[in-house]
Amino acid sequence: MASYRGHLKFSSMLAVANGLLATFYFDLDWGTSLMAAGITAVSGLLPDLDSSSGVPVREMFNLTAVVVPLMLLKRMLGFGLTEDQTFAILAILYVFIRFGLSNIFRHLSVHRGMFHSIPAMVIAGGLVFLCYTHDSTMLRVYMAASAMVGFLSHLVLDELCSVDFNGVSIELNQFAGTAVKFFGPSLFPNLFAWSLCIAVSYFAWIDFEHHALAVKSDKKPNSDGLHVMPPKVQPLTKTVKPVAQRFSQL
Repeated sequence: MASYRGHLKFSSMLAVANGLLATFYFDLDWGTSLMAAGITAVSGLLPDLDSSSGVPVREMFNLTAVVVPLMLLKRMLGFGLTEDQTFAILAILYVFIRFGLSNIFRHLSVHRGMFHSIPAMVIAGGLVFLCYTHDSTMLRVYMAASAMVGFLSHLVLDELCSVDFNGVSIELNQFAGTAVKFFGPSLFPNLFAWSLCIAVSYFAWIDFEHHALAVKSDKKPNSDGLHVMPPKVQPLTKTVKPVAQRFSQL
């Protein structure tokens, strides 16, 4: 089984690759590219939320409690709420994730349970799609895919570490097959995980259809429509160059 640091290093390398892909291939704004990279890095650690170890799990829940409200901020402002109402709702959400959800995970989940599975990966991607708000559906899909790639990297690395190479023979240890799986040994966790997976996928599809109707009715700009990435707001070179010139004049 890979260590916390091992997963962090692996997901960080994938995050760098994803950030470069977003910047130089999809020509996205540097802030958006960093967001995609960050989602990949954090998602690579998400499966260990069901771990019994202390500090890494506490850090992950602290980070999740901050990131999720920030991702929901733009969507909440679109509901016509006042700034104080929005702040109050996001503060309640932070407290729920930081203290309530963490305790629920601690009591109901087991390490290498259904949170280490393909349905959990789909749930993570679907939640990112629902939380990340943008006129470009393609960009939201890209962010969801970034989360799923990071999540899958954790599962694959766990499976690779469950293989013991003894000379020319290859043996599987007790953790083999417990990460990349569709079903676990217990009925209730399977029902819960698959029910949540179907529910999140359903709401993500409804949101996608709603956005598609908005684009077709010209309520959303076609330039940031269903099948295109958004235009670059400010290239990274234009941001870095003035700063570099100032330092060169010192």
